[in-house]
Amino acid sequence: MSLLDVENLRVKFPNRQGVFEAVRGVSFSLGKERLGIVGESGSGKSMTGRAILRLIRPPGIVEADGIRLEGRNLLELSEAEMRKVRGERISMVMQDPKFSLNPVMRVGDQIMEAYLLHNRSSKAEARRKAIEMLEAVSIRDPERVLRAYPHEVSGGMGQRIMIAMMLIPDPQILIADEPTSALDVSVQRQVLGIMDRLVKERGMGLIFISHDLNLVSEFCDRVLIMYAGRIVETCAADKLHEATHPYTQGLLNSLPRLDEPRRHLEVLKRDPAWANETAAEEGGK
Repeated sequence: MSLLDVENLRVKFPNRQGVFEAVRGVSFSLGKERLGIVGESGSGKSMTGRAILRLIRPPGIVEADGIRLEGRNLLELSEAEMRKVRGERISMVMQDPKFSLNPVMRVGDQIMEAYLLHNRSSKAEARRKAIEMLEAVSIRDPERVLRAYPHEVSGGMGQRIMIAMMLIPDPQILIADEPTSALDVSVQRQVLGIMDRLVKERGMGLIFISHDLNLVSEFCDRVLIMYAGRIVETCAADKLHEATHPYTQGLLNSLPRLDEPRRHLEVLKRDPAWANETAAEEGGK
């Protein structure tokens, strides 16, 4: 069963030359799975995630035939109704916790606020849930972390705190926008393992936005490849290295591989025609 259906999504920004389309006709469905969205910087993947939550502010324009959460069109909701959707139904983990956590609030107060916003309960209950969530994301001393300020924790711990904060309302869908790009490899694996376990245990849908094709091929179930605001190919994550679109092949060939060392990595050669193709035209449904 589909949790989320995005139909013909477009994100536009007026400029001096007219209108720039950052996302152009994107359509996909999300079930209880890990869906990866990959592409270069500027391909529109982060804009897609923000548009789903209606976080694109004027003068930006979001248009779609529908963004349906279990059949309910989010574009038809008022801003007050959308505030109930954000966090409670769909949560989003941003790229760098340094810019997402409030620097003058203790970690515990921020996590408790995320819970109290969507639940009528006491502060004692919110504190208990905050400790429970910090333990769920493998933080060993949650009592100490609750009392800490964001600058007193490491980048890896900050990202775990963000994941705990976004999951404490128990959403149906988690959008993770480059959640591990600022972390070293060992911490990155720990964070991915935590997200994977929580998504499976809770039966959630995950949209994992990344530029790292190797990481997505290992972690996700399906992958959408975006170029110039469009989806040019869709494939199973474990079949990503068998992708047929020249853009996807170019991205893969530009990555270093331990099993196939090469003296020189290939430079991606872009074809202007790719910007006008869609996954449907490529047979990538």
